[in-house]
Amino acid sequence: MIDVVDVAVGLTADSAVGALRRQRPDFVRYTQGSHDVLMAPADPGGVSLVERAAVALHVASIERDAALVAHYRARLDALGGERPARLGAITEHVTLVAGSPGSATRAGLDRLAAVGLSSWDIVVVTQIVAFVSYQARVVAGLRALGAEISR
Repeated sequence: MIDVVDVAVGLTADSAVGALRRQRPDFVRYTQGSHDVLMAPADPGGVSLVERAAVALHVASIERDAALVAHYRARLDALGGERPARLGAITEHVTLVAGSPGSATRAGLDRLAAVGLSSWDIVVVTQIVAFVSYQARVVAGLRALGAEISR
């Protein structure tokens, strides 16, 4: 099974940071499990797999993490197909929530509803924003730890 964090950091099971990470198996399992549930649910509901991948790619871009950008771009490319027309409104919301969450307003939520997102769909999009932001911080922390260990 591919672990996105390991790939993004460049960890191997026998590396010092990889071994250290494996001392917290629940952390590893739940982080990857969250990725899988958010990015590839059996039933994506009102937020398509393409929209989910596009949201994750946008957040990874905001976080400026090249490895996560590459991961989510590859995921989006693999899904193929057209980008839904409402993706612009979703991306606008993602930019706001990822960059300045306190400035999100009811009007922004109403714009999402106007393009067909239910309250639950808006929660899913926001969960993806939060998860990819978390994922980027975990990756950055593990990279920093690896750099410190190799000094």
